[in-house]
Amino acid sequence: MFKAKHLILLIFIASLGLAGCKSRFEKLKASNDVAKKYQEALRLYNKGDYSKALILFEDLSQKYRGRAEAEDLNYYYAYTLYRLKDYTTARYQFKSFAETYPSSRNAEEARFMGAYCYYLESPIFSLDQANTYKAIDALQLFINLYPTSERAATAGKYIADLRGKLEKKAFENAKLYLTTGPSNPDNYRAAVIAFKNAQRDFPDIKYSEEMDYLIIEAQYLYAKNSVVFRQNERYTEALGFYDDFMENHPESKFTKDANGLKQNIKNGISTVEAEMADYATQQAKYKKMLIRTGRLKDTTLTDIKNN
Repeated sequence: MFKAKHLILLIFIASLGLAGCKSRFEKLKASNDVAKKYQEALRLYNKGDYSKALILFEDLSQKYRGRAEAEDLNYYYAYTLYRLKDYTTARYQFKSFAETYPSSRNAEEARFMGAYCYYLESPIFSLDQANTYKAIDALQLFINLYPTSERAATAGKYIADLRGKLEKKAFENAKLYLTTGPSNPDNYRAAVIAFKNAQRDFPDIKYSEEMDYLIIEAQYLYAKNSVVFRQNERYTEALGFYDDFMENHPESKFTKDANGLKQNIKNGISTVEAEMADYATQQAKYKKMLIRTGRLKDTTLTDIKNN
């Protein structure tokens, strides 16, 4: 019984202590002693208590406006937001710091951190990439402004990483057309266009070899699913893509599959030629029949085909 009362007393005393700490912070937050408030904000920041530090920095940012201490205050304010992973607000504050204090010893760092916050906000490749493009622009601007900075190399690596994400999105989007081809054969042609656009937009895209192979496949399937009168020219275009592929990738891991497609294309051309020859024969017979029966006057082969 005594132990239970003793434990309750200890908890009560501890709660009073916590209440006292909280009341001291609240009291300081409400005070007009900006110097003491600033010192406490820095103490909390260095301690890692960023949530409380932010409360004080936000209040001080207004009161220190125009004063000499504002530079360091805004520097820590931006970093506090960054530590709290509020990257949207942090990048704004870093950018504002760099523009407000261009001669500051921390201006370069702030400009880099603003761009880095954009980088951290870049989503996975399957989502909208607006922030990815903004991050690339911000990082490139940093490199342009500080080409000799040690951070420029890091910025370049981040740009390469972001471009890789854009490349993957373009590649996967093009493949999606190929995947949905069975339900809409026109998507096969859309896949060819999308692959070529991706290669144009990203000349060094790492998926180039596979894309060149898939262009052959997409064009072959497009020809195969076309009306017979258009198949020959579309198969022939697929053969052209095959030749380009073999020239650009003579030792590709897709060579065996590409050769298989080539044979399918040739078989397709042979089938089309046979069908067209049979069609021409049937048309000739039909024309002779019309002439024999006196039904053919100025009718052309095209007119007959449309009957």
